Amino acid sequence: MHMVLRPLLVYFALLLVFRLTGKRTLGQITSFDFLVLLIISEAVSNALLASDHSLTAAVVAAITLLATDTALARLKRGRPRLSRLLEDEPVVLVDDGQLHHDRLHGEHVTLDDILEAARREGLTDLAQVRLAVLERRGTIAIIAQGGTEGAQGRVSP
Repeated sequence: MHMVLRPLLVYFALLLVFRLTGKRTLGQITSFDFLVLLIISEAVSNALLASDHSLTAAVVAAITLLATDTALARLKRGRPRLSRLLEDEPVVLVDDGQLHHDRLHGEHVTLDDILEAARREGLTDLAQVRLAVLERRGTIAIIAQGGTEGAQGRVSP
């Protein structure tokens, strides 16, 4: 039973940590982010399996993690409260060319991130941006003044 409980505890602990760090962390993985993820995986591997390094324990842990992720994905469908608890909501960062500095700070997004996404839409000035929305997956969607929504620009460091 511990082969199932340990991965569950690690899964929910990491889910909480990633949830608290916000969308910006997962929006685009840089070399630094990739290294951090590798180190985290190594750090929690012993907690997942305790002292049992058998193939069976590894497979049970992997199945537990995948099954938990799949179950939560299914449970979120049609349950907005649970979905909001497990995932972030989109956040408006720019409204009619006006920055929401508190939201940028809270989401770890910079003006440069927004301007980069705007440039991908052919915009050269913040005043041309009607809306900039940090989406659930960490991308910034840009809607131009007097225009329609374009493609989503990726958040970059």
